[in-house]
Amino acid sequence: MQKEMVNSQKNEITEYFIYKELAKRNKDNKELLSKIAEDELKHYNIWKGYTKKDVNPDKLKISKYLLISRIFGLTFGVKLMERGEARAQISYEKANVKESKKIIQDEKKHEEELKNINSIHEEALQYTGSVMLGLSDALVELTGALAGFTFALQDSQLVAITGLITGIAASLSMGSSEYLVKKEEEAKKPMKAALITGISYIATVFLLILPYLLLKNVYLSLTWSLADAILIILLFTYYNSIAKGYSFRRRFLSVAGLSLSVAAISFGIGLLVRTIFGITV
Repeated sequence: MQKEMVNSQKNEITEYFIYKELAKRNKDNKELLSKIAEDELKHYNIWKGYTKKDVNPDKLKISKYLLISRIFGLTFGVKLMERGEARAQISYEKANVKESKKIIQDEKKHEEELKNINSIHEEALQYTGSVMLGLSDALVELTGALAGFTFALQDSQLVAITGLITGIAASLSMGSSEYLVKKEEEAKKPMKAALITGISYIATVFLLILPYLLLKNVYLSLTWSLADAILIILLFTYYNSIAKGYSFRRRFLSVAGLSLSVAAISFGIGLLVRTIFGITV
């Protein structure tokens, strides 16, 4: 029991320093983050009253979450950290001291405050829709196109060149469409949204055609390209599930299933075109 209390104490003082530093870095959210930091310090002192020990914070954990918040945004960082509170709450319940319920209530309140995306205003998070548009369209359209080109052309270099031309043209089209949509919605920076969509699209294109530039076997290239597509979907879906509270499993299966289905249909179309027109390269 003493060990559980010391672990809880260490967790609280660690999160106090994380939230305190995040409050310094994020002026728009300073009040919310400072309040949570003070709550964590209060919890630390409650456990200290039982352990009679001073406990040092986990410096590695502090560095980890500050780095994650800097790279992936404040919302992602704090929500990822709060996901670990479920395990911490089990320890609090085991401790079975009179303040346990109050600490658990505070932690649940923190989770609720951080679930509301409106409580944390980040410019980066506002453009995840544009990133997702570029990624999802490139994944669905280009995996399908590459599958069709693979069987119709059966030459890695030709598939890569054709895929690159198709991808660049599509990225320009998607960027233009996003600009017009955002302008009609009277968004503050329609050009920035368009650029983010286009860049996300073209970055995905390069990742998907890379196997065709490195391998001669078109079918191995297609397999690698599809694996890249699944990995991209996995990573971005995970990010969104944390930052925006989406269902990871449902969103991942939806996008991955759509991309693979389109790829399978396009592969069949490539077979049909090659058979009907007798294309040989």
